[in-house]
Amino acid sequence: MVRSVVFDIGETLISDDRYWSDWARWLGVSPHLMSALVGAVVAQGRDNADAIRILRPGADIAAEWRARRAAGHGEHLDETDLYPDVRPALRRLREAGLWVGIAGNQPAAVSGLLTGLAVPADAIATSAEWGVSKPSAGFFDRILTWAPGAPHEILYVGDHPANDITPARKMGLRTAHLRRGHIGLTAQAPEADWTVDSLTTLADLLTAATP
Repeated sequence: MVRSVVFDIGETLISDDRYWSDWARWLGVSPHLMSALVGAVVAQGRDNADAIRILRPGADIAAEWRARRAAGHGEHLDETDLYPDVRPALRRLREAGLWVGIAGNQPAAVSGLLTGLAVPADAIATSAEWGVSKPSAGFFDRILTWAPGAPHEILYVGDHPANDITPARKMGLRTAHLRRGHIGLTAQAPEADWTVDSLTTLADLLTAATP
């Protein structure tokens, strides 16, 4: 029985379209080229940040972020960034008595942005706030001390098999692979407890199994 459901952020709850469009403007290229490069590096099994390094060889991504924020081009989220199934699915899970958390590899500011959007969740955290990021075991260890329940009662939901599903399984959590976004649609996660194409489907499965 699942007591807690913890969601990844990028391409699970929010679309990465704005993220990469903002990078395209910062680097002075078209959004179409940026999207094509992201798709290419992901297809090769590489870090999607390599798309930035192709355009700016040797780039320090953290330094680029600092420069963007200093220029007033930092993180931004609004309602259009949320996938349409996010609010109804998370609301259904909470109404069914499940604890809902949000935790992913994101800058600290994203936690406040999601809180500002009033996304239905009991708690929100980012890798920057925790000081450890996926796929490190330390990230999932934080989830085990943060979300209610034993490891087998906590479900982690994400689109990235290597960052989300495999390391969560190694820590004893249950997992759901969400097939959307560049990575979610191209990479397989046969070890996941569930594979779904939407959060609506996941909510159907979990609420049907919840007394």
